[in-house]
This record gives sequence, structure tokens and C-alpha cells, in this order.
Amino acid sequence: MVNAVVGANWGDEGKGKITDMLAKEADIIVRFQGGANAGHTIVNNYGKFALHTLPSGVFYEHTTSVIGNGVALNVPLLFKEVQGLVERGVPAPKLLVSDRAQIVMPYHILFDQYEEERLGGNSFGSTKSGIAPFYSDKYAKIGFQVSELFDEKTLKEKLERVCATKNVLLEHLYHKPKLDTQEIFEELMRYKEMVAPYVCDVSLYLWNAIAEGKNILLEGQLGSLKDPDHGIYPMVTSSSTLAAYGAIGAGVPPYEIKKIITVCKAYSSAVGAGAFVSEIFGEEADELRRRGGDGGEYGATTGRPRRMGWFDVVASKYGCRIQGTTDVAFTVVDVLGYLDEIPVCIGYEIDGKITTDFPTTSLLEKAKPVIEVLPGWKTDIRGIKNYEDLPENCRKYIEYIEEKIGFPITLISNGPGRDDIIYRNK
Repeated sequence: MVNAVVGANWGDEGKGKITDMLAKEADIIVRFQGGANAGHTIVNNYGKFALHTLPSGVFYEHTTSVIGNGVALNVPLLFKEVQGLVERGVPAPKLLVSDRAQIVMPYHILFDQYEEERLGGNSFGSTKSGIAPFYSDKYAKIGFQVSELFDEKTLKEKLERVCATKNVLLEHLYHKPKLDTQEIFEELMRYKEMVAPYVCDVSLYLWNAIAEGKNILLEGQLGSLKDPDHGIYPMVTSSSTLAAYGAIGAGVPPYEIKKIITVCKAYSSAVGAGAFVSEIFGEEADELRRRGGDGGEYGATTGRPRRMGWFDVVASKYGCRIQGTTDVAFTVVDVLGYLDEIPVCIGYEIDGKITTDFPTTSLLEKAKPVIEVLPGWKTDIRGIKNYEDLPENCRKYIEYIEEKIGFPITLISNGPGRDDIIYRNK
């Protein structure tokens, strides 16, 4: 059986924790898109971790962690991450890397930095991890698959061709030093040495695993609103963040994905630029940021303070719909326990008209939030295991959100730990 864990909003919804929790029942966990440009924060019995490329189920000894073909693979960062886990007492993961995964080249990171620098005030708020240049090259068919590392002659020839075009841009657009082909080739040979023991035909491996009745978990990065087709374009990421892409980025038949668990925060947060209708500012935002997550709302990769907002029904309903949600995991509910009243964005006012449907970016930029206020519960809910034991106003808040978004909330996270979870049967 194949299940997917994905995000409903701008990323940072708490997917790492939900994947880590669900991985207990999984045999194989697959990262199917994105790169090391976003992190998943995990708190478990080994400690607190920020994962960037490894799937969040890596902490269980019975699981196999898979890097799918849709991932932007930064080879040295992946192995630095593995080493970092082992040094902290986590058993070395059983790891497989798709022979069709493409490599983040050293120059992708340079181009990402140079372009953000060139754009100045019009930049995309990139994490400068090389993701946009990587995917640009992939679709321009000048990227490098892991399998290409094993044919040195062809690799060298292709590298010379690609670097020739890159050097034109470096010299004339960015006014930066040219690339040294031999230096990059030697770096790629080091990558080959690192990755060789783990390379695998992942789609065949997963096909056989499905036939054997194994439980497979697909882990997405970021959320619906960062999808290049369905998100807040152009302030999006460069790979599809949707569960449907899991079939492509992992190489499994689409009809095998049976359950899509979409993770949704009890309030909103975002890292990076782009329209964010329910955003709040000043002391109100600072307090929510300080109390949020585990140790505050700061990007797991960048450490940047996240932008904060109240729950956005319009964005979340859309985000869940576009994912094909079967179950909603509702996270960080415990954080709201300090509030007397909890504002919720239930609609957008655009040019004097109110809508509950998520619009395209140009209209989104003009949208003003329509707010409804719900009573708070003013108590700490951490440690509660049964839904019925939650304060009445907390249950009312959850049920109000569920009704507004139109998808069943079956998991409620009320703390950062692996066991801080309430199962709710629908």
C-alpha cells in the first residue's frame, strides 16, 4: 500500500513529524521531489533534528529510506546528513538512491546566489540551494543523472559542452569567474564514490515492494501553494509539491496511492516571498512566532523567522483539494492555547467582492482577509490523548475548520514529540 504525506499551504506545516510518526508502520519511505532547500524538524527519543534530504522515517531501524528520481540530489549534503545522524547515535540508515535522480551541480548553487544578487529587491527569496538552476537544467536537458557518473568519457564530454554555455552567462551577465571543467569533473568523481553503494533502480524496487505487500510512504516537501502549476506563481518552488507528482518522482503507478494525508497548521506560517493574505505583523506576529513550533517559528534550513498569520480557510481548502486529500493532519493546535480569541480568515475580499475560492496570483495580491473570531480555550492541551478530553472550545475550533475546508481532520498534533498526537475517527 502506498500513502503520501504532503503539505496544504506554504510548507512548514509539520510534515516531518507526521511522516516520522506514520513511518512506524511503513517499510519504505520515499522523498519524491525538491532538494535540501527546505527542512523537516523532528523531535523523537534520539533528540531534535532538522532533516533536509533524508526522508523523515529514517529513525526507525526497520525502514528503508529512498531518494526518488524527482529529487534534486546534493550528494555531499546527503552524506553529511547521514554522518550527522550516526554521530548522534541514530543507527546508519538503509539507504537507496535512484539511478535516475539528478545531481545538484556545484555551479547550480553559484548561479542561484548570483541571480538573487542580480535581482536585488525583485528576488524570489530563494534559499540559495541551487534548486531553480537545477530544475531549469533538468528540463533544458542539460542536467546530470546519477547513472551518468559511471561513464567517465561521456560525462567529461557533456560537462565540457554544458560548462561552455554556463561560462558565457558567468562572464557576460554576472561578471564572475568561469567554471573549471576539470575541477568539476574531479568533484563528480568524489560524488560517484559516495553514492555508488546506494544506487538502485528505484521504480523497479518499489514495483516489487508493492507486489510483496510492503507499506510505502511518500514524503513531500513544502506545500500546495508552492507548487509551480497550482501555487502562488512565480513565488513558488521549482518542483511539483503535489501528491500526484509522487507517482512520477518515485516511479510508482498513480493508482497505487491510496491515502493522501495532507498536513495543515492550526494557524499559518510561511518562509520566503509571495502573497500571504492572512499575514499578521508586529507584536501579535512576534508572540505567535515565539510560541510556535518547538522553540519558535524559524526555517529549518535557513533559520529565517517565518512570516505568521491566522488560519486561512480559502488557501487551506484549495490546498487540500489540489492534493486530493483523504485525511487532514492538523498540527500545532497546542500553540493557540494562550489566546482569548482566535481569528480565522474565512474569505477574501477582492475588488469589493467576497470569495471563498483561491484565485490566481494577480488577484491574490489584491485580496484582503475576511475574518471571523472564535473563542479560545486558554489552557495547555499537551499530553491529552483522546479527542473527547480536549477543551470544548478547542474541539469547536477543530470542527469549525473541518467544516469550512470540507476534508476530514483525522489526526491532531498537540505537541512536538512523536507521541503528541490524537487520533480522531471519522
